[in-house]
Parts: sequence; structure tokens; C-alpha cells
Amino acid sequence: MSDEKQTTDAPSRKDRPTGSMHVGDADFDVNDPAYEMDATWGEVCTACCVKTPAEWGMAFMGLVGVLFFLYFFLLGLDLLGNGAKVMGGCAAGALFGDDMNPIAGLMVGIVATVLLQSSSTTTSIVVSLVGADAVTVKQGIFMIMGANIGTSVTNTIVAMGHLGDGDQLERAFAGATVHDMFNFLSVAILLPVEAATGYLFHLTKACVKNFQAQDGEKWEGPVKKLVSPLASRIIIVNKKVASQIAAGEATCRTYYPNNGTLACDDYNDPLTCSSGLLSCDKKADTPFCPAFFDPEATENVDRTSGVCAFIIGLILLFICLFALVKILQRLMMGASTRVLYKATNINGYLAILIGAGITILVQSSSITTSVLTPLVGVGALRLEQMLPLTLGANIGTTVTGLLAALLGNKNGMQVALAHLFFNITGIAIWYPVPFMRNIPLNAARALGRSTRLFRGFPIIYIAVAFIAMPLIFLGISYLFSDGNSGLTALGSIIVVVLAVVLMYTGYFCKYQGGSEKCTQCLVSREKRNNAVNDLPDDMEWLKAKVRELSEHTGLPVEAEGTPAKDEGSNTKTDEEA
Repeated sequence: MSDEKQTTDAPSRKDRPTGSMHVGDADFDVNDPAYEMDATWGEVCTACCVKTPAEWGMAFMGLVGVLFFLYFFLLGLDLLGNGAKVMGGCAAGALFGDDMNPIAGLMVGIVATVLLQSSSTTTSIVVSLVGADAVTVKQGIFMIMGANIGTSVTNTIVAMGHLGDGDQLERAFAGATVHDMFNFLSVAILLPVEAATGYLFHLTKACVKNFQAQDGEKWEGPVKKLVSPLASRIIIVNKKVASQIAAGEATCRTYYPNNGTLACDDYNDPLTCSSGLLSCDKKADTPFCPAFFDPEATENVDRTSGVCAFIIGLILLFICLFALVKILQRLMMGASTRVLYKATNINGYLAILIGAGITILVQSSSITTSVLTPLVGVGALRLEQMLPLTLGANIGTTVTGLLAALLGNKNGMQVALAHLFFNITGIAIWYPVPFMRNIPLNAARALGRSTRLFRGFPIIYIAVAFIAMPLIFLGISYLFSDGNSGLTALGSIIVVVLAVVLMYTGYFCKYQGGSEKCTQCLVSREKRNNAVNDLPDDMEWLKAKVRELSEHTGLPVEAEGTPAKDEGSNTKTDEEA
């Protein structure tokens, strides 16, 4: 990317200068001395409140549009999560076992959360398994660490909705992955500490010494109450599937006892059918079954319904994200970046409390971070403000597990508290000291810049970080924990091969110019793609310049499509002249 400044009369340029920001339809150079001056709250109030009646009307319409598309954005997230639970509920439940080493427990937590698209669900399953003594407290703590990592995949998917704009994609992907970087770094420090000392185990054991189970009902957040009435008309997930399979009480086939189909008293009345992967709401004032529920469904039919719900949710997400971005850009048109940043510049610790409070209300850190990611993408929220909000979301999501544990025994409460103290300890390590805080921030910025080299990088990142690597480590862990000497030998060989490959890759990148070669290859590829995409605009610009030159010189310009005359036919010989 060039360091030259660009003017705002060339909005079609794909590669903006380093240090520039794009808000609405304008570019702002952060290296400009005027940019460095902080806006005053008077400027913020003026920009916010001093408007003409027409501008107030447009602002009101924009707010209505934001609320409308935000509702369906949340509906899309709900359908995405429900579809994932139907598709991966059986597989996620089968991952949990009673004989896991720390690495296996961590990877199970990651994979299960990616499959279920909800760390709250994974946490609740782990808490219930520990409470039933199906999994030990120590194993449950490592699974909770994995759930903390897996929950950030949803907002990373949301960031991919900005693939059409390089500036927005860079900021949105950095905003999404700052959550990942914090979680990865926290696990990198606390997992070996926990394995060596049992820090979280002993701390939480002391906290639950006199714990007594409480009676009560599950609390449902206000956002869930708003979205669920419509979402439940489309699909209702049987939430017992993953937990019962994890506890060894059932298999997927158990839910289809009638020759692979549901057991029904009357196939003409779906409410008389047992629940498979999908369920009906029989506790409502007026019991009903969702649109995807089929009394004659098999396991494959229900999985197909889950796939359809997942795709519908994904489409809704991207459509609403596109609309939200356009409306937000329209609302911020003409606003100074200094004013926007001043308006969103709150104390980091207060931002942590706000993030926690919002997540407690919506009962999902994925919802909180997924809604904030587009704001980072359009430039309304800085990465430095996104970090404490996501840290607060990490704390807020532990409340779901704590509420579930209140109804169980002290072992379940111990794991739920371990989730809370894990996040608090991670925040204490990475946030208060500016030098430490910059590590996840700079790592996220580097990932954001990677999208400049290759637009498809977010897809590769998700595939590697949340699917390939966890499955590889999980498979290797099982090879060593199976007790079979042959599998142990195979695992040793695989580890050696992977170590050699990683060492050679590091040597090649650092000492043989591999990193530069790879970067140059991606840069050249991106330049070619940009050149191809910009070719029509460039041709129009050249034609306009030719016309200007023609008008200036008086030379005629041949119309498009007119065949060029043979040069020789118009050339006169000296004699003819």
C-alpha cells in the first residue's frame, strides 16, 4: 500500500494509504495534524443534536432501519446457531468423554463449541456432565478453556460479510480476531499453569466449600424473548441431544426408534410425536410444531432441516449486515472521524462492564461481539475500544454457566467458577499494562492487514484455526491416550513429522526468504485482481482523456466499433503529392 495521501474525489480506489480511515463517503488521514487533535464533547453534541428537521427525519428513519435489520440479524444468528446444533449436536455430544488429557479436553471444547455455535451451550453441557460425575472437574476446566476459544468463530464469520470492501474487511476482521487473540494468548499461558499447579482447581474448590444447590427456573434474557417467538416457528432444537449423548444415556439412533423414524401416536398430529433432533413446543399456551418438524422424519431428514436453517441464517446475516453497514454509513456521512471516536471513547474498564452487562442480557457473547464487529468495520468503533468490550463479553457469558450450576451440585459450580476466574485472570494478564495490551491488538491488526494480501484469508483462518488444528491435536491426543502401543508409536511418528515440518517452515520463512516470497506472491496476485477489476473504470478514464485531448487539438476521434483504415491506403507517394 502506498503512503501517498489520497483526496476524497477518488472513492473508487481500492488501496488506500497506510494510516487512512474511511467513514461514510470520506477518507481521513490519521497522520494529518488536524486528526491528532481530540474532538471536544461540545463538537460531539453539536454533531449529534444540532440538525435540521429534515436531518432529524432522516436520522429517525435510519434508526428504525437499524432496529429492523438488527432484529433480523439476531434472528439470523439464532437460526445459524440452531442449525449448527441440529447438524453437529450428536457429534459434539460424542466428543465428551471421561478419559482426557488437558490438550484433548481443550480441543474437545473448541470443536464442540464450533459445532454448536454457542459457548453457553458447551459450558452448560460441561457443567451438567461434571455435576453428574461423568467428567472430572479438572477435565471440565480444560473443556471450558476450549469453549472460550470456540465462541469467537461466529463474529469471525460475520466479519466475512465485509468481503466486498477491502477497508471494511481489514477493520472488521481485526475487530473480530482481537477476541480470538485474547483467548488464544490466555490459554497459551493458563493451560500449562493449570496443568502444572491446578491453580483454577484449587481456587474454585475453596470457593464452593459450603455451596448448597438452589431451586429455581432458567432465566431467559430479553433479546431471547424477542427473537424466539419467530425463530421457534421455523425450527426448535432438542437441547437434550448433546447432553444426553455426552452423558452416555443415548445415541442419535435412540431418538428414532420406529425403524429410523420418530415414534408417534398419531402421525396426523405432530404433537403426539417424540422429539428427534428437532422438537415441538408442547409447553406453550397453544402447543405447536415448527415449520421444519416432520412427523415421518429420519435422522438424515432432520439433519437436512438443520442445514437449511443454517443456510437461511447465514443468508439473513449477510443481507442484514449489508443493510446495516449501508444505513450506518448514511447516518455517519459527513461526520468527522475525530467526533465519532470521541463519542465512543470511554474508559476501558467501564467498557468491560458494559460488554459484560450486554452479554448477561442477551445471554450470548457471540451476539455481543457479532453486533459490534460491523461497527468496527465501518469505522465507528476503534479496535482499542473493541478489545475491552469483548473482554466484558467473555465475563458476561460465564453467567449462563453460573446460573445453570446454581441448580446443580458443587462440582458443577466449581467448573462454572473456573470459567469466570479464567477470564478474569486473562484480563488481569493482558489488559491493565499497555505493553501487554498491545500484544493481542497488534496480532489482530496483523491478521486484518493479511486480508489486503488475500481477500479469502478469513476463510482459510477459520478452517485452520477452528477446524483443522483442533481436529489434528485431538486426533494425536487420542492416539496417545488410547493405551494401544501401536497407536502410541503412530502418534509419536506423526508428532515428529509435524515438528520437522514446522521447523523447516520456520527456517524457510526466516532464513531463506520464504516469508518475503509468499508475501510478494500474494501482493502480485492481489495487484492483478485489482487491475482486472479496475480495468473498466480505467478504460473509461482513458477514453475521457482522449476526448479531452481531441477537443484541445482539434483532431477527430474515431467512433467506437469503426474499423481502423489501412494506413497504406491513405499514404500518398511523393510523386502523387
